[in-house]
Amino acid sequence: MSRFFPPSRPRAAEGGIKARSQRGAIAQTWWSERFIAVLEDIGVGNRLQRGRGYARKGQVLSLEVDAGSVTARVQGSRSRPYRVRIGLQAFGKAQWAGLERELAGNAWYLATLLAGEMPDDIEDVFAGVGLSLFPASAGELSLDCSCPDWEVPCKHLAATFYLLAESFDDDPFRILAWRGRPRDDLLDNLNAARSDRSPAADSTEHRGVPLEDCLQSYFAMQGDLPRLTPQITSSTSLLDQLPPIDITLRGSPLTELLRPAYRRFGS
Repeated sequence: MSRFFPPSRPRAAEGGIKARSQRGAIAQTWWSERFIAVLEDIGVGNRLQRGRGYARKGQVLSLEVDAGSVTARVQGSRSRPYRVRIGLQAFGKAQWAGLERELAGNAWYLATLLAGEMPDDIEDVFAGVGLSLFPASAGELSLDCSCPDWEVPCKHLAATFYLLAESFDDDPFRILAWRGRPRDDLLDNLNAARSDRSPAADSTEHRGVPLEDCLQSYFAMQGDLPRLTPQITSSTSLLDQLPPIDITLRGSPLTELLRPAYRRFGS
């Protein structure tokens, strides 16, 4: 008698999330590629192919990314979908405060994030404050599935990883949300941190008078204008600045014929 159970087929799922990639690589952006590379380095990514068929058929019914947790429902061979959870530690308030100060120090980071992209060196920013954007080891991930498969990750977890990487292509903020900072909160905090860095926010010595207090004198001259004495030049100086003109009339250069007229204009 075989020790192994015969392979089972998943039930057809309706309204599931189908992967865009029907063949080849999972990730399309550098940050998703980096995520897959990290999974491979820590011994998880080489098993993702077990879930590609599930992801491409739409067996994953739902996928939610929250602080410290990715949850999904995956339709397998049983009538009730399996419950999947991928845990990763979310950073605390103090850790995020340090990250946000570093990110706010460079307007390029904010502009890149607003454009829907992940800054190329954002991992260096995380490392600079002693943190890691992506999981650094398999021990940082907690993988749970309600299926009876003893392999970790099972095909249901693998399908969830597959679609998670594709969701990072669409929205890099999901990576940051997984680490504990949703998009709107992050942008609000970055804008506030940049305002705090502005000299205008720390000092009022350069603030002007409120507009409503100076409406009566708004169009009045606020000071004496400097008196400038124009430089006196000859009325024929413009002719002297012309490039050589090889035109003559009755043997005389054109500029010389015009010079008497220019003198009269200046008189």
